[in-house]
Amino acid sequence: MLLKSFFIQKHSSALICHHIKQLVRPLSLAQRCSTSIFEPDYLESGKSKIPLYNALNIQLKGYDFPVLESYQSFVHKIADNMNIEVEDGWAIPPQYLEVQRFKPQSTVVEAEYKMAIYERNVQVVDLPSTVGSIFFEVLQTALPEGVTMTVHEHEEAYEELRYIPDVQLLELKSELEKLRNPNVKRK
Repeated sequence: MLLKSFFIQKHSSALICHHIKQLVRPLSLAQRCSTSIFEPDYLESGKSKIPLYNALNIQLKGYDFPVLESYQSFVHKIADNMNIEVEDGWAIPPQYLEVQRFKPQSTVVEAEYKMAIYERNVQVVDLPSTVGSIFFEVLQTALPEGVTMTVHEHEEAYEELRYIPDVQLLELKSELEKLRNPNVKRK
């Protein structure tokens, strides 16, 4: 008896938990035994055993506005059906391109096109790594023609692209700078 109490006092709590795990049901013991003496047990039980992705942006780009809007809605519905938390969804102002088609073997313009590239973003958070590959495979399979999808980690730079700059406010700021520094020549 004295030898048993000496054994318990001299060895760490983790080793004792290991010995008790063999005697008691593993599920109930895993919830009761913590790896640290100074942290409560409920902190360990609340953590996910599966690694989670950080906030991810699913960026969708396309030339056809209704198709892109419909696909963004589809992405959101698939995420809801798979119990994936969608934090946010937003649109980026379109980019306009001018495309010229030349006659063969010359510099003469045959046709000129003005195209707009529309962009939509869906942000998902706390995506389990086991579900992520299936989720992205479903999205890639259902991707409509003319729409591109990229997935990247969320950064603050992407947040600033969402907002359209106020031209009038920018003009007022430049006038204010001119008034503060009258000696500096501006273009």
